[in-house]
Amino acid sequence: MKDGPSTRALRQQLSNLCSLFTLSLKMSNGCGEEEILEQATTSVRTLTSCGAVATLLTGDEGGLRSPDGATLARPALAEQLAYLDGADGPVTGTGSGWGMAYALEAIGHHAGYLVVGADGEPSPDELLVLQILAQQTGLALTTAVLHRRERETAGQLRTLNATLAEVNNRLAATVVDLERRRKVHETLTAVAASGAGEAGIADAVHRLTGLRVAAEDPFGNLRAWAGPSRPEPYPRLPARRREAVLADARRSPHPIRDRDRLIAVAQPRDEVLGVLALVDPAGQAGEHELFALQHGAVMLTMELAHLRALAETELRLRRDLVDDLLTGTDDVSALSRAEALGHDLRMPHQVLVIRWSDGPTENGLVRAVEQAVVRLLNTNALLARRPDGVVLVAPAPGPDERRRWSELHRAVGRSVRSTAGAIGVGGVCSTPTEVPKSYAEAQRALRVRLGSSSPTGVTVYEDLGIYRVLTLGEDNREVQQFVREWLGALLDYDATSRSDLVTTLWQYLEQGGNYDATARALLIHRSTLRYRLRRIKEVSGHDLGAVDTRLNLHVATRAWHILRGGS
Repeated sequence: MKDGPSTRALRQQLSNLCSLFTLSLKMSNGCGEEEILEQATTSVRTLTSCGAVATLLTGDEGGLRSPDGATLARPALAEQLAYLDGADGPVTGTGSGWGMAYALEAIGHHAGYLVVGADGEPSPDELLVLQILAQQTGLALTTAVLHRRERETAGQLRTLNATLAEVNNRLAATVVDLERRRKVHETLTAVAASGAGEAGIADAVHRLTGLRVAAEDPFGNLRAWAGPSRPEPYPRLPARRREAVLADARRSPHPIRDRDRLIAVAQPRDEVLGVLALVDPAGQAGEHELFALQHGAVMLTMELAHLRALAETELRLRRDLVDDLLTGTDDVSALSRAEALGHDLRMPHQVLVIRWSDGPTENGLVRAVEQAVVRLLNTNALLARRPDGVVLVAPAPGPDERRRWSELHRAVGRSVRSTAGAIGVGGVCSTPTEVPKSYAEAQRALRVRLGSSSPTGVTVYEDLGIYRVLTLGEDNREVQQFVREWLGALLDYDATSRSDLVTTLWQYLEQGGNYDATARALLIHRSTLRYRLRRIKEVSGHDLGAVDTRLNLHVATRAWHILRGGS
């Protein structure tokens, strides 16, 4: 049985619907907007007698496009589409007798237009196919937009997740780093508060880093070591190279590497007080170890600055106390101040005046005396600087320690590399108020020592014997009168004839009447000495063989020598 026209039309319509259904599935199966429009324009010609003229996507800055995707310059057509404002409607300017713009409706918005044209108006079935095609294209565009947005959102989420993971990793690393820094800070702060000093700081940095640690003074001497294998002897850099390394370390805000060590300086201002070093020959120290070293150097700076301030304050207080003791102060105040400085003034003391004619500077002599007192007397020195020399207030030695002051003289001489020094030792004072008297006696003993034939060494006031009368202080009129009485004629003769009879007599008596020793001391011949001695007897009228005369002349010449300053 042959199909009639209506049957063929129905079959064609069913075929077109099936094709539209298949096209709908194909367009909704992950296609993009451009691909969907390409399939839609192709289906217009295959499913109807019409042809696709142009497409327009809402928001597409390219405007109208031809079926092959090229930009289409038809401003009149574009104006008509804008006028339709999202509705279907006939249009002109399509290049054919009939033109229609089908709105591509998306869910909730207008997606664009599909413009078709034909020589004549299509049949109702074709119009239905075009309308359904436009609807399916709009839905497919909606799905494509949703898929694209979903992919963009998923990409953004992946990027965000990666960013969050990176941030979390950095945050975790920061938390770990902060925890380690907190541990470093708390450990070193606790050490500083405990008063463990440089050794405690070095040990704490060693425990925090696992590396060996050395704390040095500005000259490279080891002050503290933490860790195994302490080097013996401790190596020191040459002075010039150490100065260069310290200069680099001072300029750097972070620790610097010097061969197998990382060093940081303890520098409160412009002066380097010390150095903290990590021994790291393998180069394994990282940021944490550098932070521990740098923080340890800060604590070492505080410790060394505190020690220096204490030392300077204690030194100033000691000097103030010595100055007050020498000029006179009450016992109660002196005892309490000395006790605060760790010095017991209740035990017997002696005052020493120390002078060195060559070799050390004043500061060098003070340091030498301080070191000798600490080493020999096992106590801190009570020192003051006076015009006549360095004054020391020291515990008096016991009966079996009579050689203590000679040992002090030798120790100071070794330190300053000169033996040309003299020490005058005053009498024993049992209370602080007696210190000025002992000081005056020490000055007298020093004057006697400097006025003797051997001006270097130690003279104790208690051993002066008769020579105490030669050092009565500033009021020496009686001594001068005594000298004038016994030596006046010789002094006048020397002044007028420019001779050295008094000097000759002094050396002769100092040498115990030994001709050879006296001649050597005066750098003259024995015959010249005998001539001078005859002139001394003639001018003075004194018999050098008489015991009393000889004693008085010896005392007078010693007094003369002391009064003229031992020159």
